[in-house]
Amino acid sequence: MGYLALLRHNRNFRLLWTAQVISEIGDWFYTVAIYSLLLEYTGSAKSIALAFTLQVLPQFICSPSAGVINDRLSRRRVMLFADFARAGIVACMLFVRGPEMVTFLYALLFLETIMWALFEPGRTATIPNITDGADVITGNALSSITWSFNFAIGSALGGVIAAFFGRQTVFALNAVSFVVSGLLIQRMKFEEPHLRDLAPFHARDLFDFGPILEGFRYVRANSRLAATMFVKAGLGLIGTNWVILPILGRESFPVRMAGLTTDQAATLGMSLLLGARGVGAILGPVIASWWARGEEGRMRPAIVWGFLMAAAGYLLLSVVTNTWLAGLSVALAHAGTSITWVFSTTLLQLNTEDKFRGRVFSVEFGFSVAMMAVMSSTAGVLIDRGVSPFGLAAVTGAVMVIPAVAWLWALRLWRE
Repeated sequence: MGYLALLRHNRNFRLLWTAQVISEIGDWFYTVAIYSLLLEYTGSAKSIALAFTLQVLPQFICSPSAGVINDRLSRRRVMLFADFARAGIVACMLFVRGPEMVTFLYALLFLETIMWALFEPGRTATIPNITDGADVITGNALSSITWSFNFAIGSALGGVIAAFFGRQTVFALNAVSFVVSGLLIQRMKFEEPHLRDLAPFHARDLFDFGPILEGFRYVRANSRLAATMFVKAGLGLIGTNWVILPILGRESFPVRMAGLTTDQAATLGMSLLLGARGVGAILGPVIASWWARGEEGRMRPAIVWGFLMAAAGYLLLSVVTNTWLAGLSVALAHAGTSITWVFSTTLLQLNTEDKFRGRVFSVEFGFSVAMMAVMSSTAGVLIDRGVSPFGLAAVTGAVMVIPAVAWLWALRLWRE
């Protein structure tokens, strides 16, 4: 009921949320299409790892400048620019028609990710400006649930549409989704306190490291805030899943039905596992947010359980042989990662001054995606060298215990 009330009575959040639904479903539509295209054109796991790296690593490279931009300019205008730019970039993917165009596709993924690096810190930093009190965690939980729902629906429908209507249709729909998202954000009207008494922004400010250093000093002065910023870097260790799940879905768990070709069955298998990932990520924060009741004292220890659920899910995935059990294992793991993501985001929002939020969330997200890029690249190389995806899933599950123990140790900062 809290989610419905927030959407019904808060126009700005409703517009931002609707934009998120439309653009993210488009994103997950085209992710399945890209991965299946690369496997068809190259037959290499490293091609998926490289694609994912190009979808995340630029966020790490751009995060300091993206944070400064979102703290010095109107975040609404930054999001607008990023959405319309992404529409044009994705539309160019319609020209990728053969193996010789794979390099061009990589370049487009790189550019699209730079725009995402601008957009995401602004969206996250905006939520506390358009919500009050308990609505902050409600808004964060709803945003995470929505991301997960979009992931599940987009991955499933994207696989179906790519299999039956072709990848070009998927790319066209994604480009349109960014246009619609931008038009919705354009209608938002809200105060941006960080703009008060700011000097005019100039291009040279992008090369002024003063604001970046100011942000680092702000975080360094608060050890609890610094520890919370690294939670998502721990989640980055599960970045191997971006290679493991497409490979397992295509090779070990294809959806075989009468009338389907081998490629169609493989594409649907990828969609099923990625969709299960989204379903788990929907259920995790729904249950955990109800249990936490907005209390920081409950959210902090729940992060440990989120890491442990991720570990258990991938350890189970490494031994299952049934498609539906594989889906349940993936759902369990990503219910845990979603709990950790939502609660760490909310804790940062509640404990960061507004004028620093853009920089804090940009750097936090940058550490996370850098770790994801390293892990996915490593996974692609290992699978191409003969390591079993099932064995890699087991290693992933074991590794996820490390951030659980690290955060358990960090909790002493709140007890002291």
